[in-house]
Amino acid sequence: MLFPSTIAGSLPKPGWLAETEKLWPKWKLEGEALDSGKRDAALIWIKEQEDAGIETVSDGEQFRTHFVHGFLETVEGIDWTLMTKMGIRNNRYEADVPTVTGKLRRSGPVHGDQAAFCRQHTKKRLKFTLPGPMTICDTLADAHYGRRADMAMAFAEILNEEALELEAAGVDVIQFDEPAFNVFMAEVNDWGIAALERAARGLRCATAVHICYGYGIEANLKWKETLGSEWRQYEAIFPAINASSIRQVSLECANSRVPISLISLLPDKELLVGVIDVASNLVETPEQVAATIAEALGYADAERIQPCTNCGMAPLSRAVATGKLRALGAGAALARNLQP
Repeated sequence: MLFPSTIAGSLPKPGWLAETEKLWPKWKLEGEALDSGKRDAALIWIKEQEDAGIETVSDGEQFRTHFVHGFLETVEGIDWTLMTKMGIRNNRYEADVPTVTGKLRRSGPVHGDQAAFCRQHTKKRLKFTLPGPMTICDTLADAHYGRRADMAMAFAEILNEEALELEAAGVDVIQFDEPAFNVFMAEVNDWGIAALERAARGLRCATAVHICYGYGIEANLKWKETLGSEWRQYEAIFPAINASSIRQVSLECANSRVPISLISLLPDKELLVGVIDVASNLVETPEQVAATIAEALGYADAERIQPCTNCGMAPLSRAVATGKLRALGAGAALARNLQP
């Protein structure tokens, strides 16, 4: 099938499960009721994706409150009571973050049972997302390793343990989310890709790296205003990514200032082309989605293009996210039908 659609990762939490339209929502349930609620929410979004015609579905990150911290909660060596104020994404915004105080170690499986649950409830290809090593390091304070590259490699080893178990649970695509890749371009080439490849070592399933300019939250919107008329950060890292062993690259194309011609720097990769703007509540039409796909076809073979969302949709309303899913599926189908 041409243009098999997928999503970048997160979807909104239902209002009965957690606070709505927030990037860091608080759970409304506890104990077994919370565990059951997370499973119910995952089922809802799997069904919504299937109904929308999405070919590679995910749990919508319903089991975690945040794409980074949801994975880190059980990692040993992190002090969650020692909060350190630091700038994130090269001081794009400031936050109080937990601190790494000792040797990092995975205490046990994190998402394996969740992935197995989702695998039981869909016949579609299943994607599961994990935070990438560089982005994890940019979301924690370090009081132990001294060099961010060393801490990233320690996290890469932990991520690899988890990823291999997710693959064994039946996951078809494991995606590492690295929004920090368009902020620390020199570090990406120096050690970021090496850490990413360490995280993906030994995987036989499809691997992906998701790079974007962030959610549609106020801090990101203000930062985007400083980037100028063209967002060419990808240009500095795409050649190294293309030379890497990672199979897929997910990037932001819809209503962004990224010249879509930059995807020509990734001739050897499957491209998850962002055709859905997650920084707007306006729901795209299928024709708009198909038009973005058509633009991408000027720089990449149709067989390599997978229409996708720009980023996660966690901060959006459930109604808007559902509408965007349907536009994504319908737009991909329209583009498919337009092919000779």
